Amino acid sequence: MLSSELRSERAVQVNVAIMRTFVSLRRMLSADESLSRKLAELERRLERNDQAIRSLFDAIRQLMAPPDAPRKQIGFHVREGRGSYGKKRNRT
Repeated sequence: MLSSELRSERAVQVNVAIMRTFVSLRRMLSADESLSRKLAELERRLERNDQAIRSLFDAIRQLMAPPDAPRKQIGFHVREGRGSYGKKRNRT
């Protein structure tokens, strides 16, 4: 894009070379139908892999996030005041 904005001789040559490359690539793809199909299949695979990787990272982020609230413990819990166990002492 920059080579099309610059006015130097070298920039013009680079721009022409880029355009010729894209034209030859388009001709090659249109001439070889199997290559075109393979390229399309490769693009579809990459899209599927990108989605799978994205969902994997989302799952990892969820696992790394701290829990919203502390969980209530399950089971039977006895809550007693501080009781004295054993013999009572006489305090005199």
